[in-house]
Amino acid sequence: MEQHFLSVEEFNELLKNWNGQNITITKHEMDDIDETQMKLEAISYDRDTRRIDDYEPMHSLHLNGTGHILSETNNPQSLPSSLYEIPLEDSTMYEFDGSEFLLSTSRGVYKIRLQI
Repeated sequence: MEQHFLSVEEFNELLKNWNGQNITITKHEMDDIDETQMKLEAISYDRDTRRIDDYEPMHSLHLNGTGHILSETNNPQSLPSSLYEIPLEDSTMYEFDGSEFLLSTSRGVYKIRLQI
């Protein structure tokens, strides 16, 4: 299916349809690639206007649920908390091709897809 760009509102509505499903989140920041698997239980957003520096995001997407981080040693580690945070920017690009979401920021690229 063809990839197309979404508004944050369209992205939110489509992603809400995945509540209760098992998802995989792949984060690619600089030369680091991490993969997390979780059961998506809720989606929320956070706004932090009291940031110390620009590294802390003003807006964040919170994927709430239980899961684990896959490591290079194939030894899954439990998530340290029941949420996975994706930093958002005003310039974040939201894409969807019918089977996976792609969020592109100045810090990295995040892919969210259903587990098969």
